[in-house]
Amino acid sequence: MRIVRLIWRVMNMLGIDDPWILLGYICTLGIALVCILYGLVKWNEGGDADGS
Repeated sequence: MRIVRLIWRVMNMLGIDDPWILLGYICTLGIALVCILYGLVKWNEGGDADGS
């Protein structure tokens, strides 16, 4: 129950009144992190011999 109160205090401090908005922010940051990690993993994978 303490964690719920802490999350609610942080939400109010940031001016977020609706938990769905917080979920949207969390999902956005999570997807951005996944994209960055995917790019780092696939960075130097070889392409065709003609440079494409």
